[in-house]
Amino acid sequence: MTLADTRAADVRDPDDPGVDYAGYAEGCSDGIHKLLLLVEGAHCGGCIARIERALRSQADVETARLNLSTRRLTLVWRGGKARANELVSLVSRLGYRVVPLREADISGSHGEDRVLLRSMAIAGFAAANVMLLSIAVWAGHGQGMGPATRDLLHWFSALIALPAITYSGRPFFYSATRALRGWGTNMDVPISLAILLTSGMSLFETVRGGPHTYFDSAVALLFFLLLGRYLDNRARGKARETASRLLALGTRAVTALTEDGQAYGLPVEQVSTGMRLLVTAGERIPADGVVLSGRSEIDSSLISGETHPAKVTPGDDVYAGTLNIGVPLTLSVRAVGEGTLLAEIVRLLEVAEQRRARFVALADRVARLYAPVVHGLALATFLGWLLFGGLAWQPALLIAVAVLIITCPCALALAVPVVQVVASGRLMRQGILLKSATALERLAQVDTVVFDKTGTLTEGRLVLQGSASEADLNIAARLASASRHPLARALSRAAPAASPAAGVREVPGSGLVLETADGEVRLGSRDWCGVGDTSPAAGPELWLQRPGAAPTCFGFADEPRADAAEAVAALKERGFEIRLMSGDRRETVADVAARLGVEAWQGAMKPADKVAALEMLATAGRRVLMVGDGINDAPALAAAYVSLSPSTAADISQTAADAIFQGQRLAPVVDLLTVARRADRLVKQNFGLAFGYNAVTIPLAVLGFVTPLFAALAMSTSSLVVVGNALRLGLRRRA
Repeated sequence: MTLADTRAADVRDPDDPGVDYAGYAEGCSDGIHKLLLLVEGAHCGGCIARIERALRSQADVETARLNLSTRRLTLVWRGGKARANELVSLVSRLGYRVVPLREADISGSHGEDRVLLRSMAIAGFAAANVMLLSIAVWAGHGQGMGPATRDLLHWFSALIALPAITYSGRPFFYSATRALRGWGTNMDVPISLAILLTSGMSLFETVRGGPHTYFDSAVALLFFLLLGRYLDNRARGKARETASRLLALGTRAVTALTEDGQAYGLPVEQVSTGMRLLVTAGERIPADGVVLSGRSEIDSSLISGETHPAKVTPGDDVYAGTLNIGVPLTLSVRAVGEGTLLAEIVRLLEVAEQRRARFVALADRVARLYAPVVHGLALATFLGWLLFGGLAWQPALLIAVAVLIITCPCALALAVPVVQVVASGRLMRQGILLKSATALERLAQVDTVVFDKTGTLTEGRLVLQGSASEADLNIAARLASASRHPLARALSRAAPAASPAAGVREVPGSGLVLETADGEVRLGSRDWCGVGDTSPAAGPELWLQRPGAAPTCFGFADEPRADAAEAVAALKERGFEIRLMSGDRRETVADVAARLGVEAWQGAMKPADKVAALEMLATAGRRVLMVGDGINDAPALAAAYVSLSPSTAADISQTAADAIFQGQRLAPVVDLLTVARRADRLVKQNFGLAFGYNAVTIPLAVLGFVTPLFAALAMSTSSLVVVGNALRLGLRRRA
């Protein structure tokens, strides 16, 4: 949406009785409905707080979250769909334009950037010319310039400045007008007031032939304000671009297959679950699904952060947005649209960026107090200089205008959100999705990391151990290819060149059998293969029994993740205490702990044991990050101070976790804690910069040492310093 678009005919107005916002509401369970909107004109934390506060005051509203970066409003209420129109009208009456997200341009803020650039160009051109005329007037005062010449130059300045201010000031004037129409204020109200007061006073002086006008200050002030707004908009646009890049991973058209295998084109919006799709080499997968035929490799680096292509075979899951880099695949659609992993990533990204933690709450409270305090301070400054300072009303008004401008809390409003946007974007690029409202703050306080073993420190995938003969392995793998059993699949992975044997029969609960000319070949449990209890099992195993040959054992183990030892060492180096808690056998847990360098470990733990252990650590004053993936880990994840799950975890564990990491490596755990600590430091630094700026500049402005032009420069500079400080979080370095 752009400022010019607000008058376009295709923008829907909630006050128009022909628009039914109920048609855009999505039905959820138990009479709960959800509506996604784009709110135009929300530029600061005060706007966000005002809209959310008004919506949450409604008894039936369950959720009202407005994202500062994308300006998307997520509205959830309990009741009928028709309620959507009333809630949208409430936002409209506050002075903000609202558009259904499906009809809005969600790709970014390029249109608004163009409006700001045009306005800034005109203001800059006018400022340069008016400044030249002002220099002539200043020089003329010392050269004996007559009043007629001076007045003529003032009129030329007015003819250049006033049209430029009228056009270039629209971003501020429109926003301020909407806020006042809704009986409220925002940060653009005092800015607009300062520009209009300065311009109006200058025009008054020009008409009456006064010696001083301030057109140069007014138009230069507007130029620097627009420059700050443009750079601010570009900084916030990083989050919009991140979401847009993700959404762009979805395809626009797909190739579907009929029952008899005929291919036909189909828009991606018309794809439904159960359909069969053909994905050619070099094409992105359009929906989550299961591979029906074809063996290929999938590049999922933009989704999961995994740099190495993953092999997929029939029966494997694939996800929307990943790239097929091998041979064509036929897949059955399992989830489309909002149900895909790609859509879930975008949703989690937005949730992470709209957190309301303690620092956000502080900034919002300051923003709410801003308008009355600033206007009162400016009025007191004007009256003080007029009544007690011995100044005429014109210079006293200029000082008050400088106070209005310099007290704009843009830096304070950006102190937290810009850090959150940069942190969320960096973490998402590293395959980490934040879910909780306060996850980053709690992660910054962590001093102990507790890992589960299976599926967390380890791959959660069995790997063949030992050194069986090539002949035995080949025969066993040929039989194993006929089964979906985890041990059979692990055996098949160990011999990928083995071709499936024909005529293999599976005996439920026992194993696989193949009739040959020499007799039965069996692959399965030790009892079924006639081994008995002569060799106690050291772990998961399969036995191969061939006629005339001794039984062969294939043992399996769950190997640690490739970088598990490296991640544990990195966490130790950063001062974290590392613990391992697992429900697996003590012997197995001890072996993994020794291999990874974890001194404190516990095995054979039930879910209740893990919760009790975490509670003991909390009682001892420890701030624990729990990392787990299984259903049995869900209670521990919920009980920990903060929790993290891999994307392969059970649904209940992902629900209980505060964050999710993707890929097959543990490096995201280190990255998450590193970014959290740096984000915490940057937020505190930004608050210090913002409060320090106000502590220095406000007294100077009240005492008359600051002109409106310098005030605009100082205000814009403070915002850019805060944004620049936060952008340092995007640089990779050790915490």
